[in-house]
Amino acid sequence: MSSILITGSNRGIGLELCKQLSLKGNDVIATCRNSSIDLDRLGVKVIENIDIRSSESIEELKIQLNGIKLDCLINNAGIYEYNSLDKLDKSSIRNQFEVNALSPLNLTNSLISFLKKDSKIAFITSRMGSIEDNTSGSSYGYRMSKVALSMAAKSLAIDLKSKEIFVAIIHPGLVRTRMTGFSRNGITTEDSASGIIKRINSLDKYNTGSFWHSNGKILPW
Repeated sequence: MSSILITGSNRGIGLELCKQLSLKGNDVIATCRNSSIDLDRLGVKVIENIDIRSSESIEELKIQLNGIKLDCLINNAGIYEYNSLDKLDKSSIRNQFEVNALSPLNLTNSLISFLKKDSKIAFITSRMGSIEDNTSGSSYGYRMSKVALSMAAKSLAIDLKSKEIFVAIIHPGLVRTRMTGFSRNGITTEDSASGIIKRINSLDKYNTGSFWHSNGKILPW
């Protein structure tokens, strides 16, 4: 049995990750600001009132973990706010940087002592943070924050390799969730979570720091 902590677990991809990983017999710790009926029904350990932007929340999370050693940390929590060139909103862009990039880095750093040799860290990013893949422009805050997240995760992969802690940077796919407006072109949360879990399972010292699509394809930076 592995101990796995997942942020942003009350709905969408996070909820489905909790479901699939718990069904596989793992000890899942689900963190979120507010739980949901669907999350409560899973029977996993839920830690509410965790806002990854808040130092107080992180300290409370550390207390609740009570020294447990984590086999895997999945940084899933994130937000999307649309910013076009003619409607740039600096406060929105800053907020996305804080939630999508700075907070996952800070949370991970705060939980390093809860990780161990061969622990894995996954960052759920987006191919919208790929500079080479950007062919449609706009979405300034989201794109910029996800580039920053991927850079932070890449640096962590290098810094933690000597500790034999490995890092995956994963695009979940275009998924039918509230964040994407339940896009008709999207894949299901079930398919996305299944792919993410496969990528995490295949993570090791040889591919740490890789930028993957959940389907296994290596994505360009």
